[in-house]
Amino acid sequence: MSKSPVKKIKGGGTKKVCLPKATADRLSSKEKSDLIKSKKSAGSQGKYRRSSKTFVKGSRKKGATLRDWFQKENWINVATGKKCGE
Repeated sequence: MSKSPVKKIKGGGTKKVCLPKATADRLSSKEKSDLIKSKKSAGSQGKYRRSSKTFVKGSRKKGATLRDWFQKENWINVATGKKCGE
């Protein structure tokens, strides 16, 4: 019997870009398009993170916990403008 080599499967990355609405509103159209392109590119390659060149600074308030971040802020999909998760 010959064993077939086990193929390693890449993880499927997400292509959705979600940010708090206040942060997404202050981004320029070029920054938004760069962010969306970077996330789609990473997702199509099976990566879970986009390029660090497109990190958004200032989107998190000082002392905010992760729970505060999701419960008290309105998160939207940057590409569609709809609520994240719809």
